[in-house]
Amino acid sequence: MKINQVLVKPIMTEKATNLTKGHIYTFEVHEESSKSQIRVALEKLYKVKVGDIRTMIKKGKKRRVGRRMVSKLNPNRKIAFITVTEGKIDLFPQT
Repeated sequence: MKINQVLVKPIMTEKATNLTKGHIYTFEVHEESSKSQIRVALEKLYKVKVGDIRTMIKKGKKRRVGRRMVSKLNPNRKIAFITVTEGKIDLFPQT
């Protein structure tokens, strides 16, 4: 898998910005990416030293959409919590 396909987008929520105080950054990653692929992609793209990576899969919710209120299942998302030991990622606002 290519480096630009591993990281989908950073997650900018209130919880994620509070975690940056402890040098923990959150990213949505590709479902089939492994922890070693995530580590290599972050170290090459952002020039940081990655310490620990924790991943989880958030199950997609069932939604009712449209005029007829048809049920639709949102896709699953894989979230990675990355602890950075050296350097910082400037995408996240510092509080």
